[in-house]
Order: sequence, then structure tokens, then C-alpha cells
Amino acid sequence: MKIFRNVSRILLGLVFIFSSFVKGIDPLGFTYRLEDYFQVFGIPWAIPLGLYLTIFLCTVEFMVGVSLLLNLWIRFSAWWLLGFMIFFTCLTLFDAIFNLVPDCGCFGDAITLTNTQTFLKNIILMIFVIPVFAGRKKFKDWAPLMAQKMFLLVFSLSFMGMSIYCYRHLPIIDFMGWKVGNKVNVAATPLKFYVTYKNKVTGEEKEYLSPDYPWSDSVWMSQWVFKSQRSVDPEKGQTLALRIEDEHGTDISSSILDNPDLQFILVAYDLNKTNTAAFHGILPFYIQARKEGYSFICLTSTLPADIKRFRMDNGAGFSFYSADDIILKTMVRSNPGLILIRNGIVIAKWPFRNFPTYERVMEKFRNP
Repeated sequence: MKIFRNVSRILLGLVFIFSSFVKGIDPLGFTYRLEDYFQVFGIPWAIPLGLYLTIFLCTVEFMVGVSLLLNLWIRFSAWWLLGFMIFFTCLTLFDAIFNLVPDCGCFGDAITLTNTQTFLKNIILMIFVIPVFAGRKKFKDWAPLMAQKMFLLVFSLSFMGMSIYCYRHLPIIDFMGWKVGNKVNVAATPLKFYVTYKNKVTGEEKEYLSPDYPWSDSVWMSQWVFKSQRSVDPEKGQTLALRIEDEHGTDISSSILDNPDLQFILVAYDLNKTNTAAFHGILPFYIQARKEGYSFICLTSTLPADIKRFRMDNGAGFSFYSADDIILKTMVRSNPGLILIRNGIVIAKWPFRNFPTYERVMEKFRNP
């Protein structure tokens, strides 16, 4: 029993460290998943707390993992271990039954599991949790209690600092489809795009196959408000394939993604939440790129009327095109963020806090 208890401790420690790390280096990714849960459970007021909750949960999860792996203050961390496992096992059970969200994100974007797989994974882990919790007082201390607490504090603060750094810049390891070096213009099965609108007076919701909805009817647009958008692959279900549309709903994806020259893509999934100072700061970059004949566009999921108002308020002269907000969030974890591609391959990307100068980019990437 002692051997199984220690094996369980080490195994759980490794799982918790891995799980917290892949989420902690991409805090915005897990925040988006928490926001999905907040919407499902009818508590949208909690959305502004999502990022803080993400960093807190990932830090505690990492602390528990380190505690288990290194045998530090397990009498304390075993309670967190049990609490985590009971809560998320119950949550993933509901996910498996009712499909509340498509992916709980327990391993971030590093490993994607179905809701049923996630629940079964938690059930298996509970087999190892029980002996660790039941025998929490039997693990022998190898250092004074105060020293153990200090070790955990240092590890936790270091992890939190890393997570905040990744939030302010970009994930130090990118598990997403638009990471540098990936080919993003691979041909895909034709997709169907749906938009949902809600009546401002009655609350009625209607879903339309894009672009077959009265977007050009000003009276209708004044009575209905955009609520959500989704893309569906008729053969495989939900997909994250990128489709770029102009203001008339025309697909122009190939002209952008197949560009053999340098193609700059400014991504701002929501112009109402974006950093406007960053837009002002990137204008000289855009002007120089246009002067030398390079394409520079902005992708957003913002409504056309809001795009027009944003352009007028901020003097953004580049072209704006529409794309699914979920896809835009996976392209770059920054609002806005800048992506550089050539021949459909991502060659660089920057968050708005680290936008480069045009000269530096040309010095590095002008020639293939």
C-alpha cells in the first residue's frame, strides 16, 4: 500500500503540473473556456473575473502538483487535490451528459479530449486520489514545515509570474494552429457559417445561414442585435478553418492566405474591447507597408456598423474583413495582434505590447 500510495502521489503530481503548465502558459485560452461556462450557467457578470480566476486556479493546481511530486506539505495540498477532483469530476459529468461546452480545456490546447473522455480521465485519476488523501498523514516530511511552505511559495509565485508574462505577451509554447511555422492555407471541406440574432424587444432568437440574412436592411438591423456566430463542417462538425469575408459576405480567403509575398494580418476579434492605442501605434507601420506594396488587412468579428464607427474614430485606413471570433482568438492571443505570413505559412506574430518597427521586420523577413 505504501508503494501504491507513493506511485499515486508522483503520478498525480506529474498530471497536475502538466495540466497547470499548458493552461498557465496560455491564460487567455483557458479564460475563454471559463467564459463559455459563465454563459452556460447564466452568470455573465463573472466574465470580467475570468482572467484572474484562471491565473489563480492554474497557480493552485501547479502548487498541488509540485507538492505531490516533491512530497511537500501534503497534509495541506491533499485537501486541494480532493476538492479539485470532486468539483471537476462532477462538472465533466454534466459536460458528458449535456455537452455544456465542446471542450473543458483541462489540458489547454496541448491535448484536446471529448467531454466523455475528460470525465473518464477524471474517474481514473480518482483511483489514485483516494489513497493519497486517505494516507496524507503517512507521508514523511523530509524538511521542516516552514521550509516546505517556502518552497511551495517560491514555486507558486514563479509560476504566477510566468503566467502573467504569457498573458501580457504570447504563450512561450504555442499549441495552436497558427503557431509560427504552420501552413494555414491548406484546402478544407466547404464550411457553413451561421449567425444568430436576437430581437431587442421580444428577445426572440433566429439563426441564419450566412450571408442569407437581411444584413442590408437598416430597419431590420435596428430591431435585431448580433448574438453569436459559428462555423460548421458538414462532414466533421465544428471546425476552426479560417474563412475571410468582405462586407458583402464574399469569401476572399485564398487571396489573403495564398499571397506569395509578405502578408500582414492585424487580428482584433472585438474592436469594442481592443487596445485603441495599439491601433494608433501601428498606423505608421501600415503606411510604410502600403507604400512598398505589401498587403495589410485587419480581421475582426465586429459588426459592420461598429467597424465603420471604429475606423472613423481611430483613423484606421486599412481594409477590415470579417472572420469567426473563435478562430481569431486562436490565431493570436492578443487583441489586437499582428501576424505575418508568406505563401500561407506563418513566419512571425506579435502581441500589441510588442509590435515591432517596420524597419526591423523588413530587415529580417523582406527576402524569403
